[in-house]
Amino acid sequence: MPDENRPIGVAVVGFGWMGRVHTQAYSRLPHHFSVKRPAALIAVVDEVADRGATAAARFGFSRSVTDWRRLLDDPTIEAVSITAPNYAHRELGEAFASAGKHIWIEKPVGVTSADARAVQSAVHTAGVQSVVGFNYRNVPAVQEARNLVAAGAIGRVTHASLRMLGDYAADAAGAFTWRYELARAGHGVIGDLASHAIDLIIHLLGDIDEVVADGAIFVPERRRPRAVTTGHARVEDGELVVVENEDWLSAILRLRSGARVTLEASRVAVGHQNDYGLRIHGTRGVIEWDFRRMGELGVAIGDAAQDLPIATTFVGPRVGDFGAFQPGAAIAMGYDDLKVIEAEAFLRSIASGAPAEASIDAAVAVADVLDALADSASRRTWVSIGNERARA
Repeated sequence: MPDENRPIGVAVVGFGWMGRVHTQAYSRLPHHFSVKRPAALIAVVDEVADRGATAAARFGFSRSVTDWRRLLDDPTIEAVSITAPNYAHRELGEAFASAGKHIWIEKPVGVTSADARAVQSAVHTAGVQSVVGFNYRNVPAVQEARNLVAAGAIGRVTHASLRMLGDYAADAAGAFTWRYELARAGHGVIGDLASHAIDLIIHLLGDIDEVVADGAIFVPERRRPRAVTTGHARVEDGELVVVENEDWLSAILRLRSGARVTLEASRVAVGHQNDYGLRIHGTRGVIEWDFRRMGELGVAIGDAAQDLPIATTFVGPRVGDFGAFQPGAAIAMGYDDLKVIEAEAFLRSIASGAPAEASIDAAVAVADVLDALADSASRRTWVSIGNERARA
């Protein structure tokens, strides 16, 4: 009989920043959770050979390769982290799932909802497990917000607002990369940041019925770098290329519950770094959360319709997975901790055979809304999510 406690051989495909985060999460996992089957780092894949070789030596992978296809039939690899750019998600997701490999894949899972649905089909057909990188739902304070909403603590939810503001693309001298191309990135800030917001809305408040949106490109041209760059490097010379997808989005969403939600997302918001947050209003109170103060939750609950004060609470070990990292309230957690929680859910789903939350099914639900937002911004009209699914 196979050893049910044997390590799970993993590969990481694409070793940029997110590939490193996944790798570190696998390595840290036993420090925070009792793991039935820990990860064994087998292979790292990067088309830049030196980068892959450096990653293998630094993080302890058994080997590095430049061609991911060499791993499809490798019996030592049971699970794969897909941290490559958007345009590669569909091909990689379908191929590894069809080869019987469990996949932890970053959002938004492809360029369109059709891509996400193709990966979903491959996952379900092969009977493998999947986790998608919607990491903000793993924040203990967000988990507590969900508990409060579900328990009716703030009454019936009437309206909410979410923001996802960043400045990573605000510099007009920032290099033209795949992120600005429709064919390789698909959506711009819609897929990059608004995808997280849509997942939070569905996770906290339920299904979305209709959307109306407006989008804009505020940096219309960027220079194509003459050599390989990393991150959001500045480029002083090179060919000027037209930016093809949106820098900014504003939207109104009607939920199935009857609640309304406003959303703003920007990648060119000067002065705002990782300014992500939410506010949920109900008939008996309000809940507020800011990613930059990740362990805090602003809450007002009571029968007074007016002059109800908002109190700041600090989540502690009783909330979500906080206790796996810190022993007492108000001790800060970090972004990378959220990916450790994701890694635990992924490996646990493989060991148990039970699907984890934020699976490929969640990614498809989000992708349908993303396509509807883009469609609405283009046609300047309300778009039904059901109708958008019918067109996909």
